[in-house]
Parts: sequence; structure tokens; C-alpha cells
Amino acid sequence: MRTFANVQELKAAVGETFGPTEWRTITQEQVNLFADATDDHQWIHVDVERAKEGPFGGTIAHGYLTLSLLPTFMFEMVRVESIVMGVNYGLNKVRFPRPVPVGARVRAVGELTDVKGTPAGYLANLKMTIEIEGERRPACIAESLSLYVPAE
Repeated sequence: MRTFANVQELKAAVGETFGPTEWRTITQEQVNLFADATDDHQWIHVDVERAKEGPFGGTIAHGYLTLSLLPTFMFEMVRVESIVMGVNYGLNKVRFPRPVPVGARVRAVGELTDVKGTPAGYLANLKMTIEIEGERRPACIAESLSLYVPAE
């Protein structure tokens, strides 16, 4: 975890890499709950027996489930103090190069690529890469935007 006293310190860290985070195991229960929450019950995610014969040899996490781990991973990497709030502003680019098999462990690394002032506060772009233990290709690469409103 890297703690910044304010957004100016964060801005000075553009180009730095943070992480890796702790490993997290993706469970079938998580995948099933995500399927219920999103109404995406495709068999490659929830039908354990059928998925054994499918293209991945077992069930896989939804891409959006993998993406939904970004806030948790970001909280493990970066903290900015002297702000009123920090909010999710959105994403610039998201790719899912490799599916995450249920039972696999994932973690993230982040690269701070930009921090710019806006009328609402400071917009930080953190390029996040979610890795799968033992795999060369990542599960997800996403440019995550956070808006930090400084305390004044």
C-alpha cells in the first residue's frame, strides 16, 4: 500500500507502478453469486459438469466479475489523504486476454499513467493488470479512472 498525503504527491508519482496485491482465489460460489446478480447464467460459468467438456476444461469467471475486483485491488495499492472523497469515474479501455478458471488465484499490478486537474477535482488514470497465477497472459487489463476531490 502506498499512501499519498495529498493529490499533489499522487500527481508526482505518475509513471510509478504499484503492487502486486495479495492473491485472491476465484471460487464457484463467487461466480454463481455474480451470475445471480447479473442474470448471466451461461453454462461456461455455472454448469460445472458441462463445463468440464467445454472449451476451457471447467467453469470460468465472468469477465465482468474479474473487472469488478478492481476496486478491491486498488484499495490494496493506493491511498490518497487530504481529500473529501475519491470516486470511480469510469474506464477508458478494458480487455480480457485470458479467462480465469474457477479455483485460480488472481492479483493485480497498477501503473499510474496520468493525474490531471479538472473543475471537479483530480482525475487519476491507473492502468490495472490482473494476473493469473502461473499464466503468462493476464486476465484483464483496464484503464481505471478515479476522481479525487481535495479537502480545502
